[in-house]
Amino acid sequence: MTRKQKRLASLFGILAVVGTAAGLVLTALSDSVAFFNSPTDIAARAPDDGQRLRLGGIVETGTVHRDASQRVTFRITDTVESVPVVYAGLLPDLFREGQGIVAEGRLGSDRVFVADTVLAKHDETYMPKEVVDDLKARGLWKDGAIVSAKDGTPSGAGL
Repeated sequence: MTRKQKRLASLFGILAVVGTAAGLVLTALSDSVAFFNSPTDIAARAPDDGQRLRLGGIVETGTVHRDASQRVTFRITDTVESVPVVYAGLLPDLFREGQGIVAEGRLGSDRVFVADTVLAKHDETYMPKEVVDDLKARGLWKDGAIVSAKDGTPSGAGL
């Protein structure tokens, strides 16, 4: 084998090792990737069973219920559709009805979203960027506030 052939074989060997390592890393990370969905997205097409995702929207008024074991149930809405959510644990201090949040978890076979993380940050005027972008795309966001899907009037929640 000539020197040129040895170098070429070494190069292909290194590329194979790097390619295999990159494939293993991407496979390992695919389980922790969470794609953002709105309640309308989930109603239109159900995600795969066990797929990790982020559900964003507004906590629907009158739907927050807590039990003695720190389990909280509520509904997240984008003013068009809503999804029931179950969360076990302590909620952020800024979590409340009418607040924009993002929950991470999995959608159960019973169409109930089981959250393992609930994000509600900053102050009372904060709305997660993903939620605002989704509401703007649906025409439900105007002048820094959510508008009703029915009559186009501001609902009071927003930036």
